[in-house]
Amino acid sequence: MKDIADIPALMADIGSRAKAASAELAFAPAEAKAQALYAAADTVWARCADIIAANAKDLDFGRDKGLTNAMMDRLMLDEARIQGICDGLRAVAAQDDPVGQTLEEWDRPTGLHIKRVRTPLGVIGVIYESRPNVTADAGALCLKSGNAVILRGGSESFHSSSAIHACLVEGLKAAGLPEDAVQLVPTRDRAAVQELLTMVDTVDVIVPRGGKGLVGLVQREARVPVFAHLEGIVHIYLDQHADPVKALNVVMNAKTRRTGICGAAECLLIHQSLVDTVGQGVLRALMDAGVTVHGDETLQSVDGVVAANADDWGREYLDMDIAAKVVSDVDDAIAHIRQFGSNHTDCVITEDDAVAARFFERVDSAILMRNASTQFADGGEFGMGAEIGIATGKLHARGPVGAAQLTSFKYIVEGDGTTRA
Repeated sequence: MKDIADIPALMADIGSRAKAASAELAFAPAEAKAQALYAAADTVWARCADIIAANAKDLDFGRDKGLTNAMMDRLMLDEARIQGICDGLRAVAAQDDPVGQTLEEWDRPTGLHIKRVRTPLGVIGVIYESRPNVTADAGALCLKSGNAVILRGGSESFHSSSAIHACLVEGLKAAGLPEDAVQLVPTRDRAAVQELLTMVDTVDVIVPRGGKGLVGLVQREARVPVFAHLEGIVHIYLDQHADPVKALNVVMNAKTRRTGICGAAECLLIHQSLVDTVGQGVLRALMDAGVTVHGDETLQSVDGVVAANADDWGREYLDMDIAAKVVSDVDDAIAHIRQFGSNHTDCVITEDDAVAARFFERVDSAILMRNASTQFADGGEFGMGAEIGIATGKLHARGPVGAAQLTSFKYIVEGDGTTRA
């Protein structure tokens, strides 16, 4: 390893080793990749106490840094969450291997037989903030899809991520795969991020996972292609035909289950006919649960609602806060989402199929839901085992990015001495 004080040399070395590992991973047997992930899961569980001890150092660092309660929750690992990491690793291991899958095949009148098959992207750089479980999720998904990965976790999760990364390396060793297939940048120095963004000779794509500041920085400064994973400014529209029980249950879960994740609801749009009935009941339930409701002028008549300001529309709170606004109909709700949304996840609560169809047709977010909590906006809940994040862009990958979304494709063309006229 290069001197950690020489960041350009450090990152160049990491990149060259990742590129070499990716060449080997591209044709690694599916069984070996699965074996590595199962072994990593076993190691994570065996080292549970060590990981929790490492996480305690990160929590101390986070407290000293003044992180919010929601951010501290994102950072915290306990036995249950470590079990979740193990379950995620095993779920990815058990999935069908995407590499080499035939997407399409056809014959041409010329006698050619053509197939389009999945192939790895190569080397993926993942830049993420405080959630240490991303270390396992990203490492697992990149390995499963035949990609080498360079992980750069947030400064807050430095010790936790290092402990989890060591378990992934043990899995690679057990399966006889190159240890350089999953590397963690061993420094908090922000200069390492700047280097990673420009490593066009060794890195094929960058995946930023975090808040607007991080994603904006990456998009502005990267010379390597980027999968954008923007903030989750998640809206729920309560239509006039909403079922009251479903509305209450879905909104409460979407906001309060875990406030610090990108699928948490951040803005409630209430049909004008529901202000004095279902809408007011939902708002009171939120406030009773400790949520601060930032309401428009109409909703400020509800006791306990505070006045919303211009900054509350289009804000990702990641905390016990929600914006709330009265709208005249589904089109008014759609207009608000188009203006203030982040194309991440949006939801409609309605029993009217026509309203739902209009919402699905005209809202252009990566994930659209009906009568379901937006906290399901998660690759694991979509059956992907885990996710690197929710891609909000429109090129290559969109929505939860699992192993299959971390592949490209190539064409296999076969003939029998076939020549072109």
